[in-house]
Amino acid sequence: MDATEFRAFSDRRAAGRALARQVAARFAELDTAGRPLVLALPRGGLPIGQEVAARINGELDIIVARKVGLPEQPELGVGAVTADGPPLFNRTLLDEVGLTEADLAPAVEREREEARRRLRRYRAGRQPPEIRDRTVIVTDDGLATGVTAMAALREVRSKGPRHLWFAAPVCARDATQLLLTAADTVLCVHMPERFTAVGAWYHDFAQLSDEDVEAALASEGVRDG
Repeated sequence: MDATEFRAFSDRRAAGRALARQVAARFAELDTAGRPLVLALPRGGLPIGQEVAARINGELDIIVARKVGLPEQPELGVGAVTADGPPLFNRTLLDEVGLTEADLAPAVEREREEARRRLRRYRAGRQPPEIRDRTVIVTDDGLATGVTAMAALREVRSKGPRHLWFAAPVCARDATQLLLTAADTVLCVHMPERFTAVGAWYHDFAQLSDEDVEAALASEGVRDG
């Protein structure tokens, strides 16, 4: 189905509620002890994460990953980086455009610093949550190429979760298969045959600000950890 046939979500909150039902059903089947941790990818993934965390009584926090774009076409993501750890690249795409990882070093450092800035601002001095031996669910508002989600999952995996999931309301099929190499489970409410931009599957896809993220974290589960 195409975007004109599938407009399932009025906004991120509605999408998050639909996803939360699916996550809760799967979580009920899981034999695990302890409180789950929901790590939202800000900014757009935070309303999704809020709904998921509320449904499963999970601790809510964030993980920041930043897309690394081409020097002349920054909107085209060829990699991603988190605040810590090495960058992740789409090597096939790098070969196609004739670039090396070294060529993208300035973009990597710029996006890494932005990831660190966001973490400092959003955490406001709070310590990061404990990940080891927990069920951790990384959420976003959609899955397109998967490279940013992969970078986030790789960082979380390095910290020893017992179970690691990725969940989003709408996902591209190829990216879903890619993420299964990093996550134990990938949950998607919709996986359309023809995937366009994530925003095409929302009536309201307004961008969120840093202030929106701060307000959400101050009022929601991040204080419950």
